[in-house]
Amino acid sequence: MSKEQQIDSLLHEERRFPPSAEFAAQAIGQASLYEQASDDREGFWATQSRELLHWHKPFTEVLDWSNPPFAKWFADGTLNVAYNCLDRHVAAGLGDRVALHFEGEPGDRRDITYAELTSEVKKAANLLSSLGLTQGDRVIIYMPLLPEAIIAMLAVARLGAIHSVVFGGFSAESLRARIDDAEAKMVITADGGNRKGSVFPLKAAVDQALADGKTSVEKVLVVQRGGNEVEWTSGRDLWWHEEMTPMSDDHRAEAFEAENPLFILYTSGTTGKPKGILHTSGGYLTQASFTHKNVFDLHPETDVYWCTADIGWITGHSYVVYGPLANGATQVIYEGTPDTPHPGRWWEIIEKYGVSIFYTAPTAIRTFMKLGREIPQKFDLSSLRVLGTVGEPINPEAWMWYREVIGGNTTPIVDTWWQTETGAIMISALPGVTSTKPGSAQVPIPGICVDVLTEDGQQVGPEAGGLLVITEPWPSMLRGIWRDPERFQETYWSMFGTRYFAGDGAHLDKDSDVWLLGRVDDVMNISGHRLSTMEIESALVAHPMTAEAAVVGAHDDTTGQAVVAFVILKSRFAGTLSDEEVSHQLRAWVGEQIGAIAKPKRVFVVAELPKTRSGKIMRRLLRDIAEGRDVGDTTTLMDASVIRTISDSVNE
Repeated sequence: MSKEQQIDSLLHEERRFPPSAEFAAQAIGQASLYEQASDDREGFWATQSRELLHWHKPFTEVLDWSNPPFAKWFADGTLNVAYNCLDRHVAAGLGDRVALHFEGEPGDRRDITYAELTSEVKKAANLLSSLGLTQGDRVIIYMPLLPEAIIAMLAVARLGAIHSVVFGGFSAESLRARIDDAEAKMVITADGGNRKGSVFPLKAAVDQALADGKTSVEKVLVVQRGGNEVEWTSGRDLWWHEEMTPMSDDHRAEAFEAENPLFILYTSGTTGKPKGILHTSGGYLTQASFTHKNVFDLHPETDVYWCTADIGWITGHSYVVYGPLANGATQVIYEGTPDTPHPGRWWEIIEKYGVSIFYTAPTAIRTFMKLGREIPQKFDLSSLRVLGTVGEPINPEAWMWYREVIGGNTTPIVDTWWQTETGAIMISALPGVTSTKPGSAQVPIPGICVDVLTEDGQQVGPEAGGLLVITEPWPSMLRGIWRDPERFQETYWSMFGTRYFAGDGAHLDKDSDVWLLGRVDDVMNISGHRLSTMEIESALVAHPMTAEAAVVGAHDDTTGQAVVAFVILKSRFAGTLSDEEVSHQLRAWVGEQIGAIAKPKRVFVVAELPKTRSGKIMRRLLRDIAEGRDVGDTTTLMDASVIRTISDSVNE
C-alpha cells in the first residue's frame, strides 16, 4: 500500500473567522504579497531582503541552485547579522526602545534597551575575541533563557563564528555528543537556572561532559545566575561577569558573506549520531525577519511581543532572537515555567507588560484547557491582538478554546508550520488577509511553494492526503547537515530529487488548505484503513471531558494494528467517572465523530503525557508501552518519571 493511501484523512472544518475590516486595513501583510511572489518569486525575496536588512555590500545574485540540493542565496552580498539586530536600530535613533523585558522565575526583572543590548554584545564580542574566537569557530551555548544567552548568541554571530545552542535540560552525555560533533572551541554556560521554584545546575553537566579531558574545548565561560556551588577548573573556567567588566563596548561589526555559517542546531533524535542542522546568514535572516513581521503583523512602535520558546530550539532562534531583533521589536523573555509560582503566571506576565502578540505551543494550550478557563479569566488579556501556535498540529477544539478564552473571541490565530530544517515559517495564515480555520495550517506564506504528493510524486488534489513537500528552494533553508553532505541528501532529497520531503503527512481539504497530520510514522493501518493520529486525537479533544490526548497504533493479531489512546481529563472531570466509564464514552464518541474503524481498542486515563523539552508528545514511547515492550531511550523527555507512571498504570 502506497504512502499516499496510508495518510488519507477525513478532516473537515466549516468554521471560518475572517479578519475584521479594521484589522485588515491596518495589517502589515497584505494580499498583494502573494501576487508579487507569484509573479517573480526570486525577485520577491530579493526585494524583501533589501528592504528588511542592511547589506554592507549589496548582493547582485539572488539564488544559485546550480548544484541542488545545495543552495546559495544572495551569495555575493555581505552583511553582519548582529549589526542588523542591534547597531542599525541605535543608528536610526531607536536606542531607547526596550528590546527585552526579562522576567525571572523568582520575580526579578530587567528592561534592556537596544542601546544597552548593543553595548553588551560589543563587550561580549571583544571578550570572545580576546579568548581567541575567530570566524568559523564553534561555540556551544548551554544556558537558561537569560539576556546573557541572547547576548552570547549575538556576540558569536558578530564575529562570524558559529553558535550551537543546547537546551539546558539536555544531559551531559547529549551535551558531549554535540561538543564533539561541532568540535567546539568554547562553551558558554551558567552555574544554574531557576525551574519550578528551585535551582537546576548546569555547570556540573559541562564538567561531566568534559571530564575525560579529550575535548576541543579550550575555555568555559560561566554566567552567575543560580548562586549554586560549582566546581572550578583553573585555566579553563572563567566567570562571565568578571571577564566582561574590563571590556570596551567599542567594536566594529565586520561584514561577512551571506553564506557564512551562522549556527548549527542539533535535532533531538534519540538514536544515532546527532544531526547538526546548518543555517547560514543572509537568506536565513531575510526569511526570519519577513515572516516575523508579516505573520505576526508586527508594528514595532507599539507592539509587545512574546514567544514562549526556549532558545535551545529553532523557534527560539528565529522568533525570540533573530526575527524580532532584526525587526526592532520589543519582546518579553521569561526564564521559568508557566505554572510557577502559580498556574496563571503566563497570563499575569501578559497583563503586566501589555503583551499584544503571543506565540506558544498547542501542548501548552491544552494544558491550560485542562486547568480550566477560570485561571486566565482572572487576568486582563485585552492587550492581545494576535495569537500564534507552533510545534505540532493543533486540535480544532484547542484552537477554539485559545480564540475564545485567551483571544476574547476576536483575536486572529496564526497556526504556523515549519521545522528546524526550514529555518522559518513556511505555512501560515496572514492575520490581515486569511479567513482562519480551526486546526488547519492553511496556506504557504508568499514566496514559498509546497505541495502534497503521492509516493510517486503525483499531486493528490483537494480532499486527499499525501506527503508534504517543498517544491522550490527558500531563503532560510538548511544548507546541510554539519560535515555530512551524504546524510543531508539521503534524509531530505532522496525521495523526490530537487523537492524537499518534510517527513510529514498532510491533507488538502476542499478549499486546498493544508492540514498537517504529523510525521508519516504517526499513521496507523487499521484493518487496511490508514488513519492519522491527529485525526483521532482531534476527535478525542473535542469531547467535553478531554483536555489532551495521544494516540498510537499498537500491534493487533486481528486488525494488524489497534488504536490505543492515552487521555488527560479536564480537572473538573477528574475522578467523576471510573476509567472504564471514561473509556466507554470516548470510544463511542470517536465512533460517532469518525467511524467505527477509528474507535480506540483501549483508552487509558493518565495524569500527564511524555513530552520532549520542546513540548512534543513522544508517541514512540507510548507505542512501546501499548505493545508491552521495555520503554526505549527517554533522555529527551522533560520528565522521565511520567513515562514510568504511565507504564505502571497500564501494567496494572
